[in-house]
Amino acid sequence: MYSYLARQPILNKDKVTIGYELLFRDGPENSFPNICDEEATNRLLIDNFFSSGSNQVTGGKRGFVNFPHASLIQRVPLMFPKQSFIIEILESCEPNDELLEAIIELNQKGYTLALDDFNPSPEWNRFIPYIHIIKFDIRQTPIEKCALFIRRHKIGKLKFLAEKVENHEEFMAAYDAGFDFFQGYFFSKPEMMQRRSLTPSGLTTIRLYQEICQPEVDYNKVEEIIATDVSLSYKLLRHVNGMLITRAKPISSFKQALVYLGEEKLRRFITFVAASHALENKPQSLYNLSLQRAQFCERLVPKASIKVCGNQAFLTGLFSLLDSLLDQPLEELLRLLPLSDDIKSALIEQKGPLGILLKLAVAYDKADWDVVARCTTALKLNESDVVDAYMQSVKWATAFERTMTKNDV
Repeated sequence: MYSYLARQPILNKDKVTIGYELLFRDGPENSFPNICDEEATNRLLIDNFFSSGSNQVTGGKRGFVNFPHASLIQRVPLMFPKQSFIIEILESCEPNDELLEAIIELNQKGYTLALDDFNPSPEWNRFIPYIHIIKFDIRQTPIEKCALFIRRHKIGKLKFLAEKVENHEEFMAAYDAGFDFFQGYFFSKPEMMQRRSLTPSGLTTIRLYQEICQPEVDYNKVEEIIATDVSLSYKLLRHVNGMLITRAKPISSFKQALVYLGEEKLRRFITFVAASHALENKPQSLYNLSLQRAQFCERLVPKASIKVCGNQAFLTGLFSLLDSLLDQPLEELLRLLPLSDDIKSALIEQKGPLGILLKLAVAYDKADWDVVARCTTALKLNESDVVDAYMQSVKWATAFERTMTKNDV
């Protein structure tokens, strides 16, 4: 039996990811009538917290877990350390005396509590003193109404989270309304719709991407590009010397560093560093998501009934958020890169085998299990392979980030 789970980033005002809401479904078809909220919560906890003792899916950050009425009354969260996750009280919970007693006990024992999809009503007023985070679905509750509630209750340590923030305009409106945290895919869209010129770091990124898209990497060209950017040069040398174990003399030249890495590791180095180098005002989670998609697509190629190479799949996933990273229309950016027509068609129209693969990656990110099921069938994949590829890609992206950070990249 496999646990179908996706995660949605939760960001603070600085667009830094502080946690993930964990979304559970019983299988990719999401159509099993016998599963209830309690069973979904229990299986999520068992698969991701109970057996391993920690939740690897969140990369060390806090997980937000939905708890229905019965699970709270039965004090299920007390089975886990208080720092394991943030308890989300589902909107379907009845605000009765029994629930209030459970909430007070959890609060007193140090658990962090959030009201999910909150709709202000007198019945919930007595709960608020024991709550740490209130989540508003801005699709259901207008931001203006949220702002009024926030102004009246912005006391103590109570924080507010805006859900389903889909674009930069909504992010700014929620920011101005007083929200502390934000959830949604606003960071997956270009923040500026008008045409902008690429920044110097953005141009460097494109030039490096042009090189790793070639069948064979030209070390001289890569050296020339990196040498023009002091910050990138420093990161390369720090990264390579951090990998050394037995070498007596440190590597001090770019060419020496590039050759030492080898073609495959060089592609991965550029993959990670180049775009993150251009991320000055972007959330790190945006780039982490592109890394995760790249690895997810690459891992599925050997399992799927499609005739594409792993590197094509990797580039398709990696470049799926390029417009968001560089604030340029995707079509214009792709014209600058020597990509195959298959990759371009996949990125722009989600057509062809690579397009289906990308559609699967995007759907899994959003826990859209109906689309996941259709894509899984179209690619003739086993459900278990898709689940494993997603979990491994999350771990890979997290580990890669930690490795690069450790080496001061």
